[in-house]
Amino acid sequence: MSYPSYPPSGYPPFPGYPPAGQESSFPPPGQYPYPSGFPPMGGGAYPPAPSGGYPGAGGYPAPGGYPAPGGYPGAPQPGGAPSYPGGQGFGAPPGGAGFSGYPQPPSQSYGGGPAQVPLPGGFPGGQVPSQYPGGPSPYPGQITTESFSSYPVFSPVSLDYSSDPAAMTQGTQGTIYPAANFDAMRDAEILRKAMKGFGTDEQAIVDVVANRSNDQRQKIKAAFKTMYGKDLIKDLKSELSGNMEELILALFMPPTYYDAWSLRNAMKGAGTQERVLIEILCTRTNQEIQEIVRCYQSEFGRDLEKDIRADTSGHFERLLVSMCQGNRDENQTVNYQMAQEDAQRLYQAGEGKLGTDESCFNMVLATRSFPQLNATMEAYARMANRDLLASVGSEFSGYIESGLKTILKCAQNRPAFFAERLYHAMKGAGTDDSTLVRIVVTRSEIDLVQIKQMFTQMYQKTLGTAIAGDTSGDYRKLLLAIVGQ
Repeated sequence: MSYPSYPPSGYPPFPGYPPAGQESSFPPPGQYPYPSGFPPMGGGAYPPAPSGGYPGAGGYPAPGGYPAPGGYPGAPQPGGAPSYPGGQGFGAPPGGAGFSGYPQPPSQSYGGGPAQVPLPGGFPGGQVPSQYPGGPSPYPGQITTESFSSYPVFSPVSLDYSSDPAAMTQGTQGTIYPAANFDAMRDAEILRKAMKGFGTDEQAIVDVVANRSNDQRQKIKAAFKTMYGKDLIKDLKSELSGNMEELILALFMPPTYYDAWSLRNAMKGAGTQERVLIEILCTRTNQEIQEIVRCYQSEFGRDLEKDIRADTSGHFERLLVSMCQGNRDENQTVNYQMAQEDAQRLYQAGEGKLGTDESCFNMVLATRSFPQLNATMEAYARMANRDLLASVGSEFSGYIESGLKTILKCAQNRPAFFAERLYHAMKGAGTDDSTLVRIVVTRSEIDLVQIKQMFTQMYQKTLGTAIAGDTSGDYRKLLLAIVGQ
């Protein structure tokens, strides 16, 4: 089955991406036989956060803090990896306007790849227009309960809310770009030499892999098989082990396949890694989800929705089934009347009654566009004198709470959501390496620059410093090369 190329139809392309002549599509299933024994992808523990007050937007009362999401058991499950196709990159998910009371990132991406131009500096006086299209806020309740009014605020990038989404300009960017003067055969030869003879030249592998786009890595893989009659992935697996192996193999997976593989792995065997299901299904665009569903079927011969129904239950199951339809409204124009009505509806379904009408929350959060949800959150804060996230925390618990909060956080500030996930993957004793690998790899060509900026704002240290302190050896070198440290 042929897969449509990115960026998704509902979103404008990033300038200069994908590079001319490098667009690709999914090849037939099984084109790249993929060996078993790929290290498991795990959803690590998600430590609780102290609830913290946040400064209110524009004189509103301060919304409540972020309660800790429900428990995330999600221990990595061993198991072989499915077959390994070639394929094509995916675009950045949509975002919406942010609360002016939180730190603001540059405008969020609605399109399919990295922008090429870095963003300008701070916005004077810490003031950001409330109608800031990309810019939701981080949720640094994990660090302190103090006001964040002194935080630096990034300069917004304007969006043109015309009827044509392609008219919008983007402000997110990845840390990895397609290499200039790319030569797949030369790179294949470098990798062959690095693995030949005694020992492995890991630095040569790092230099090639960290400086090529995913599309270019697929071309290197194909060139390697043409030149040497051997499978590059099998050769790399035989030379590497542990976290380094997991990271390299993730980088050589086409993005859509990597998401589908991660979902399959999260539901295989005993137990389910719910946090992985939430992270992928609640943050991707319609186009991405539809392609993941098709890839899941073609590569693993399974129906994603059926697997979700078999592995989850209750309101959480219904939310994930809603998400895997890939049918969210993606019109970027905000209807403020509807935002007011939805805010009222959510209040009456939760805070305003005994018990909770879960189906109402599911309907609004699964169907409205991310900019629309952001406007609803602002309307809710004005009307209820309470942050919608705090209300969700008091009305729900466990995985459904976490899923709903993930959608709202992405509507506010997608890079900040991923920064928070990275922080918790490295916080405390031990590191959730599968989450660290998955986020660094999947966001490396989309919005990793903004994730780094949010991480520094929220946790007062750079992402590179955190990674360097929690990892070692070639694994650390490669992660830092991708992150751009």
